[in-house]
Amino acid sequence: MRLRRFSMILLLFFLTAPLVSFAAVAPMQNRQVPVTQDQIAGLEAAVRNAQSSGDNAWMLVSAALVLLMTGPGLTLFYGGLVRRKNILGTMMQSFAMMGIITLVWAVVGYSLAFGHGNGFIGGLEHLFLRGVTLTPNADYAGTIPEQTFMIYQLMFAIITPALITGAVAERVKFGSLAVFLTLWSLLVYCPMAHMIWGVGGLMNFGTPGVRWPVLDFAGGTVVHITSGISALVCALYLGKRIGYPQTDMPPHSMVLSFVGACLLWVGWFGFNAGSALSAGPLATSAFINTQFAAAAAALTWTLAEWLQNGKPTALGAISGAVAGLATITQASGFVQPMSALAIGAIAGLVCSFMVLKMKRVLGYDDSLDAFGVHGVGGTVGALLTGVFASSAIYAVFGKDAVGRPRPTGAIEGNWHQIMNQAIAVSIGWLLAIVGTLVLLFLVDRVIGLRLSPTDESAGLDLSQHGEEGYELNA
Repeated sequence: MRLRRFSMILLLFFLTAPLVSFAAVAPMQNRQVPVTQDQIAGLEAAVRNAQSSGDNAWMLVSAALVLLMTGPGLTLFYGGLVRRKNILGTMMQSFAMMGIITLVWAVVGYSLAFGHGNGFIGGLEHLFLRGVTLTPNADYAGTIPEQTFMIYQLMFAIITPALITGAVAERVKFGSLAVFLTLWSLLVYCPMAHMIWGVGGLMNFGTPGVRWPVLDFAGGTVVHITSGISALVCALYLGKRIGYPQTDMPPHSMVLSFVGACLLWVGWFGFNAGSALSAGPLATSAFINTQFAAAAAALTWTLAEWLQNGKPTALGAISGAVAGLATITQASGFVQPMSALAIGAIAGLVCSFMVLKMKRVLGYDDSLDAFGVHGVGGTVGALLTGVFASSAIYAVFGKDAVGRPRPTGAIEGNWHQIMNQAIAVSIGWLLAIVGTLVLLFLVDRVIGLRLSPTDESAGLDLSQHGEEGYELNA
């Protein structure tokens, strides 16, 4: 009897246990619904934070890479190309920009370039970096702090005037050059940066209803055309070095220049790929295009020189690489890899022709070929961007009614883009020529630019800084 009763109780337990469990779990499931929604919201926030952290890390690294291009990259590259008595003076010119332009940018430069203003220049809303915070500015980059964007753009503002020093090497006063380049950064660089990249800029393709949308991914117009054309104007204004071209003036250390060029190549990945302003596929595209163009230009310049002079030189190879880097800058985020190879190959041929042939024919003394590499390379790159730009890489002009990307470059059918690029080139040339001439005239009249013959013969190191780069008797 007891066994039978126990069996009945056991049977009822097994039959009712699932019902009891379901009744107990159901209210718990109902209570978990809002918790799950909170978890989803938290997960989405975590994803956004992770993206922001990744993008911010990449942009800070890119900023450091671009600064690497000025010091030590450009300082070594230019320093090795001058005569021994001028190495410290030449390096100081680039180094000075790292300090001076930083202060100018913090006070007013960033505001003039990226503040709200008109089509030509930004306003003063960010004077002394007012309103530039650790939160993103959706006008420029929605996933990184605006201060990160600001410091990244500062590195561009530093290297651009430093490039000009290559054209006036060995014959200009240090203080006068510092004053000129400071004014130049405000009156030439900042307006051009605003017109191409700034909110409401005259040629910014992101400006609604813009008449001339220009494609300049990383500064072919803003950096290389303005600095390269200004470099030519400076060289013509100052005149030739004493003894040029009758006296041979070879580089005093190709080793230093070689190391500097390699650092420039590495730093250029931050320059171009960093201009994607995120750690996404567009940065990958710009990174690859940078490498391909530099390699192609180095080879074509070397081959051109080999055929002309019978020997391939280290100077030609590194000059070709820099020319390819300058030329692909504008197109780096808009073209396919094979197009980048073509752009680099063209850059090596055109820039080598300007440096090896036309400089001798025209007779100007562009000491370190700032115009032949950056001015010509930037101009060629701007026009070729209009030819090769691909909507598969960057659908700049959106999509049509059926969802297909609209043509970007001439190869896809948008031939008008070449005209837009040519307009940007013309404005860049005009602004650089007029602005540079005005500033050269003013600075020259007030404090003088050119070294005295005695100081030029002694060299920049002793005459301007009272020290020597190499104490051979120490």
